[in-house]
Amino acid sequence: MPRFARILLLLVVVPAVYFFVYWLPFAFVPLEEREWVASLVSLLCAVLAGRFLWTRTASAAAARGLFAAMGSGALALGGIGFCAGFFGPLLLAPDANQGPLLGLLITGPLGFLLAACRTFPLAGRIAHRSWNLTV
Repeated sequence: MPRFARILLLLVVVPAVYFFVYWLPFAFVPLEEREWVASLVSLLCAVLAGRFLWTRTASAAAARGLFAAMGSGALALGGIGFCAGFFGPLLLAPDANQGPLLGLLITGPLGFLLAACRTFPLAGRIAHRSWNLTV
């Protein structure tokens, strides 16, 4: 994948993972004086997801493997879905107070699951062709 496309992909995935991890699990945990814990855990998850995506999109050889293909595709489409659902309602309807919940609860996880489910059969077919089974 070209470097420019990888950078654009990271600019979508890293903030999406950060906001998703910051708001979804830590919304239910009361951290009155320790809000930095939520920020630190979210930043760590975002950096790890970005590093995983950067190494998996470096070359075609690095992206081989079923779980690597599923993970990178799911992170990419989940990040795009999250950003569309989170920032779209903020731009289109700024008065709606529950707009970002669309990205947190629906489009982000749905994009992640759809990409993982779609990549599984594709990666399986590619792996089956590369095995070169002869009878």
